[in-house]
Amino acid sequence: MTTLELRDLKVTYQVKRGRRVERVEAVKGVDLVLEAGDTVGIAGESGCGKSTIASSVLRLLPSDAEVTGQILVNGQDVMSMNPGRLRAVRWADSAIVFQGALHSLNPVQRVGAQVAEAILLHSNVSRRTAAQQVGELFEQVGLPAARAEAYPHQLSGGQRQRVLIALALSCDPQLLIADEPTTALDVMVQAQVLDLLGSLQRERAMSMILITHDLSVLQSVCDRLAVMYGGRIVEEGPSNEVFADPVHPYTKALAASFPTIGDPASRMAPRGLRGDPPDPGQDLGGCAFHPRCDEALPSCSTNNVVLQPCGTSRRAACVLVEKPAS
Repeated sequence: MTTLELRDLKVTYQVKRGRRVERVEAVKGVDLVLEAGDTVGIAGESGCGKSTIASSVLRLLPSDAEVTGQILVNGQDVMSMNPGRLRAVRWADSAIVFQGALHSLNPVQRVGAQVAEAILLHSNVSRRTAAQQVGELFEQVGLPAARAEAYPHQLSGGQRQRVLIALALSCDPQLLIADEPTTALDVMVQAQVLDLLGSLQRERAMSMILITHDLSVLQSVCDRLAVMYGGRIVEEGPSNEVFADPVHPYTKALAASFPTIGDPASRMAPRGLRGDPPDPGQDLGGCAFHPRCDEALPSCSTNNVVLQPCGTSRRAACVLVEKPAS
């Protein structure tokens, strides 16, 4: 069963440049399928369209955003849903964990009350039952039930992130979207939160989308990996294969930017990407990555290559990628 399917998703924002107002395309025709119980990671630099995709799934984009294509959750088009159906889908079918827990939680309300509010709105239960469920959720995410009485500022960053996860799971969704859930956390707490997300996904048999710029994080948690650049997916496939043997030059550069622990040569000669990501409002023509690509050919500035098969269950968008033998 397919939990989520994106069909030629395009998202355009209205941007003011001086006195002019322009339409800037942030997502440029993304196709993605997430089967029940699967985990897909979306990686890429800031501005590539990752968070825009996350927000578009639950129709959380600003009012000036124009969305075309289809977003199907359990076979139903989110873009055509009425407000009542959309409200149910946002909790019972799909939920999202944002990266800024301190900004996502109400600072003047106890965290347990905020989780209970979601349960009471979407479930026909008493306040006592809701409070019991909040305690159980807190225990599941590694927090003592007593911490439900705390205010957000009384919790650490990792604890607040766990509260957000409990909030997202409060109505037992089939799809969980985690948008940069560990960005503001230190390395040790980041590992704990990622382990928690992975174990909850397996226990609940949920589908999950994990969004981050860190390929190594996705490789350890996700079944499949989609790498984005300039509003498009440029490589997709099993996470272990994409991380260990990338085929698109951009994915290669991302993978090479991670130093090898214990290797002095790697530490003394770090590798990375030259230049900056493209401006979404600037159309350079051809492959968006060609100005930063060390393997670019003259045709890369004019030919806009779409995703094509490059092995078993893998796709990439590059003129250098060899098609598998038929």
